[in-house]
Amino acid sequence: MNKQSVKDLGDEQLRGRRALVRVDFNVPLDASGHVGDDTRIRAALPTIELLLSRGARVILLSHLGRPKGKPESKYSLEPVSRRLADLLPGKRVCFVPSTDSDEAMKATHDEGTDVLLLENTRFLGGEETNDERLARSLAQLGDVFVNDAFGSAHRAHASTEGVARCLHPAVAGLLMEKELEYLGRAIANPQRPFVAVLGGAKISGKIDVIEQMLPKVDQMIIGGAMACTFFRAMGLETGKSLVEEDRVEMAKQLLSRAGDKLVLPSDARVAKSLDDPGSATDVQRDAIPADQAMFDIGPESAARFRALLESAKTVIWNGPMGVFETKPFHEGTEAVARGMEQATKNGCTTVVGGGDSAAAVTEMGLDTAMSHVSTGGGASLEFLEGRELPGVTALDDRA
Repeated sequence: MNKQSVKDLGDEQLRGRRALVRVDFNVPLDASGHVGDDTRIRAALPTIELLLSRGARVILLSHLGRPKGKPESKYSLEPVSRRLADLLPGKRVCFVPSTDSDEAMKATHDEGTDVLLLENTRFLGGEETNDERLARSLAQLGDVFVNDAFGSAHRAHASTEGVARCLHPAVAGLLMEKELEYLGRAIANPQRPFVAVLGGAKISGKIDVIEQMLPKVDQMIIGGAMACTFFRAMGLETGKSLVEEDRVEMAKQLLSRAGDKLVLPSDARVAKSLDDPGSATDVQRDAIPADQAMFDIGPESAARFRALLESAKTVIWNGPMGVFETKPFHEGTEAVARGMEQATKNGCTTVVGGGDSAAAVTEMGLDTAMSHVSTGGGASLEFLEGRELPGVTALDDRA
């Protein structure tokens, strides 16, 4: 990574200073207003704890949900501050119900506080438009800027890209550094065999990743409903399966270009509908009934994909193999996760690229069995597509 990290900062830059840290606390809240999954909060703890240990006062900025540039109580970060306080026992954690205000500014100078969480940045009208006045105002809240919100790094917002231009030093946090290191190393200098696993519903959402990574990988495994668009391109019956008709021609071209690199399912788990999982059966890919749809890869494919992963040295996975939330359409995704678990034990670098894949491995309790599980679905996809991430580009370069 050619960007400065929080580890590069000297003691004189941190002791007694205000470290303004952009974190990604965009976490689910349950019906009673409690944090439903604190993975992203825990992921930011190493950076927060490092800054505290070096004598800094930590000021946290984050968004939550999609409020329309004005306060909405259901998107308040107050419940998040309570969970954060639980995770930082012995530290004085305080919540301020505003962000761009005199109240917030005053609170940043309160020496009786260790960690300050300010209210949702998306309550501010200029956040998502990267308003320069707002960025300058937010920059006044700290003496140094640390961006640890990889999940928001692909957005040029006032609290990510804007602040980094107005407040220096502007450096990456430990989580941001780890994300860029794992994803960057996997793409730039992978140990081989290098296998990419792509799933999910639509080929259109992954086309740039396919184009970018196909020349670099040894094999690219395709699963999920997006495999059906390739089946249609091969002239196979796809029944009621999701097919992107406007991408069939593109799939044909990819098949002819990719050759043996592209690994498609050989069988499918089909059913009359998702609401009727009891009707699920396994068929060969050329025998999908006209009145049924594919909702998962079949057992033959699951075993083959798993074997390919277990013999790999680098794996990047983005997108489930089926509708893993509904049994029995979870088995393909589970097979990939188990294959990656064993690959990791074999010394393979395994990276899960956020989103549904991350949710699936976390649900299975396998998140710690991977080399790295990304906290940013959209950001990791854009990184794999070879795009610049505005929230990273704006940070200070290493000398």
